[in-house]
Parts: sequence; structure tokens; C-alpha cells
Amino acid sequence: MNLDLTHKTAIICGSTQGIGKSAAKEISRMGAKVILIARNEDKLKDVISELDTSKGQVHEYLVADFTKADELKSKLDEFLPNKDVHILVNNTGGPAGGPAHLADIDEFRIAFNMHLICNHILVQSVVDKMKEAGYGRIINVISTSVKQPLPNLGVSNTIRGAVANWSKTLANELGQFNITVNNVLPGATDTVRLKAIIEAKAEKTGRTYSDILNEMSSESPMKRIAQPEEIANAIAFLVSPAASYINGINVPVDGGRTKSL
Repeated sequence: MNLDLTHKTAIICGSTQGIGKSAAKEISRMGAKVILIARNEDKLKDVISELDTSKGQVHEYLVADFTKADELKSKLDEFLPNKDVHILVNNTGGPAGGPAHLADIDEFRIAFNMHLICNHILVQSVVDKMKEAGYGRIINVISTSVKQPLPNLGVSNTIRGAVANWSKTLANELGQFNITVNNVLPGATDTVRLKAIIEAKAEKTGRTYSDILNEMSSESPMKRIAQPEEIANAIAFLVSPAASYINGINVPVDGGRTKSL
């Protein structure tokens, strides 16, 4: 099975922690040059120092804030010319929790810009290079909520669903150019965001952090939450040559928690 990404270049978003960082490390181990995108330059420098360079890769980073879509586009226009890009991993932290019917209109606008508009800007920035290379892999790290909406995540459920349908549309359009577009859907994963969600719930309900974590773990048939590396492994396979005929799918990586097929 061909998992070699030597001479490939991958953009990994949200790559200073959690799933994005783990994906960057794994994809670099497969031989790719990695371009990290996140908003904290110090953390980006730290991650760069952890990436594999055994195939002579010279990794780079771009400081960008996904709450500022126009600024992201401007920075990409300046940074990407003359750079070949074969892989794009769209990965952005999710919106705050709460019921959909209580969400402020601006919460939907902000989330839509961060998740769909910024993803679209990134795709448009790299798709011509992928066509020229005859090789493209676009992965959107979303959520299992696109298959089964999650309680108390009204804005996230709504926007993640929009991203999933946008992704499927792209898969139908770009497959003819040997560009695949797939979604990876993490379940509960040991990340900074999950810790923040648990802490907020503990504060609101008066329950302990451990009690809530154990409850989340029990929802999976495997009786635990995922590690970021386990999500990254799925991403790494889907961007490899071995996944050449996998296109337009949602891949839950949740230990079996999602009850729908």
C-alpha cells in the first residue's frame, strides 16, 4: 500500500494543537513538506521544530486568523504564488455550544465565515495547482454532527452540515481532475476544545470534570474518548496515494458512537 508523500506539499490548518498538530506530524513522517496555518506564531514555530525532515523537507508556516476571512485571502495571495500544493486539511475549532433557537444571528454569521468561507478561500487558493499536478487531496475535519446532530450544539450542527454539503459538491466537481474531497468526523477527542467544553458544562451543572468525561467515554462502544493521533491517522490515509478512489465520503472516527450508518 502506497502511503508515500515524498515531494508532496500539504497545508494543515489549525495545526498548533490537537488534531491539526497530530495530522501535521504524521503527514510529515510520510514525507510531505508541511505548511502550517494558525494564529499563534510562537506555537507555529514550536510545531515546525517537531516535524519530520528525513526526506529533506523544509517546512513553513503562515500566521492567519480564521475570524478574518478577507485577511486570510490576502495573506494566501501573497504567500502561495510559485508554491505547489497537493494536500489541504481544513481544520478549525468549533463554535460555542448552546441551543440553536437561542443563538444570536451573529453567531451563525461568524461560524459560517470561519468554517465555510475560509475553507472555500483555501480551496480556491490551491485547486489550480492541484489540477496542474494531477493530484489533490482535500480533507475537511468536521464533526459527527453532520450525520447525527449533537445536543446543545445548535450553531455547530448547522454550520458543520453546510460544510459537509459544500464538500460533497466539490467532490462531484473535482474528481475528474484526480482531486478527492472527503470529510473526517471526529467524535469526542482529547483536545483543548474538549477540555473547555467539559469545564463549561461542569461549571454550569455543578458536576465534576471526571464525571462528565466518564459519561462521554461511556457513549462510545469502546468506552473511551479518542486521542488526536487516532484522528490524524485517518486523515493521513485519506491524503495518501492509497486512497486514490475514495471521494465524497464522511468518515466518522468516533469509536462507533454515531448510531446511524
